[in-house]
Amino acid sequence: MQAKGILKGHPVSLHVLDYGLFRVHANGRIIGLCGFLIQTDAGEKILVDTGLPAKYTGDTEAASQEDRLYEFGDVLDCRPEHLPKAQLARAGVSPDQITLHILTHSHIDHIGGLHDFPHAPILMSAVERALPRPLYWAGNQPMEWPEADYVLVDSDVALGPGCQLFHVPGHAPGQLALMLDLPETGPVLLTSDAISRPSEIDERFAGSWDAVQGLANARRLMAKAKARSAFVIYGHCPDQWAGLRKAPEVYP
Repeated sequence: MQAKGILKGHPVSLHVLDYGLFRVHANGRIIGLCGFLIQTDAGEKILVDTGLPAKYTGDTEAASQEDRLYEFGDVLDCRPEHLPKAQLARAGVSPDQITLHILTHSHIDHIGGLHDFPHAPILMSAVERALPRPLYWAGNQPMEWPEADYVLVDSDVALGPGCQLFHVPGHAPGQLALMLDLPETGPVLLTSDAISRPSEIDERFAGSWDAVQGLANARRLMAKAKARSAFVIYGHCPDQWAGLRKAPEVYP
């Protein structure tokens, strides 16, 4: 299966999925953990990222200790209602309706439900799928790749009408971003962690997997957003998170 033209329909709606809250030790910023549901006029339902592993909705402290996530920050809010299936239900979509699962990169807060949609092809970067296991966190790689149909990319590609995928390594070796053309909202750029927040550009992506690539690709994305007058949804922007419409609200 090829990524180019994998979607037959045009995007008609975007739901922001709320996967919880996290506080970063470095500067105390509180960030939302998000995914997305994109629906097209051909009935396609595309899930983008799946938040933290389900164990974080139980004993959060034990899960953080096990994964050493406490070294980076604190999980402030991760309850059963923040899991992807519950968030999809808020948008009126059942798990078996998902037709494509896009993984923007394989860090812990984006792959928690990686195994939960076995019927849906997984679209992701070839360079990360080539790793023995998902990146997860801090060299800890407990998750296996699921048995699934994979659609692998290593460059920008038009997934379908009004849906462009960007291959933008920097934050992670296989980082992806998306540009959608919605009928009422207009162009929307989903940066994922290619740009977690606008200030990251000024900070020149210090601490990223590859800061030089991260900065170059962030500038490339922002140039595209400016050229299209696109609404930008950043990966983890504290100033933006509270004002975003969350499922069941929608960007039409």
